[in-house]
Amino acid sequence: MNSNEKFMLRAIKLSKESVDKNGGPFGCIIVKNTKIIAEGSNQVTKNNDPTAHAEIVAIRDACQKLQTFDLSGVELYTSCEPCPMCLSAIYWSHIDKVFYGNTRLDAARIGFDDNFIYDELSIDLNERKIPLKQINQKQALIAFKEWELKEDKIKY
Repeated sequence: MNSNEKFMLRAIKLSKESVDKNGGPFGCIIVKNTKIIAEGSNQVTKNNDPTAHAEIVAIRDACQKLQTFDLSGVELYTSCEPCPMCLSAIYWSHIDKVFYGNTRLDAARIGFDDNFIYDELSIDLNERKIPLKQINQKQALIAFKEWELKEDKIKY
């Protein structure tokens, strides 16, 4: 068994443990230099937090342990293809590579269907299920202008 398979089996084990604890069937690990540095399992119902997906939990753990928001140089192993939120977090955190077990179609078959989010992203803002209405742009732009001019900003 190669190391990729070994790491994926750990993510799968975390997904099974989550089911045993009445959580969603998702597990994730983050690896740096062939060593597991962070783990996560679905904590949505446990923490009453809809953002507490396995990947998000693992990313938060890795960032805390490494004391950085930039996870360049790490690989993520997850028991299921990441949802749109988790995929966004993966991109924002600069993770190098993702390995996954189940597909989003497998997840949809058991009630975790994210296709409506993918569909919503392609719809005009005014046509989406949750209305988006822009207000107070002039005031909101002040912080953006301050950021743009700030010389000692930490870019991410």
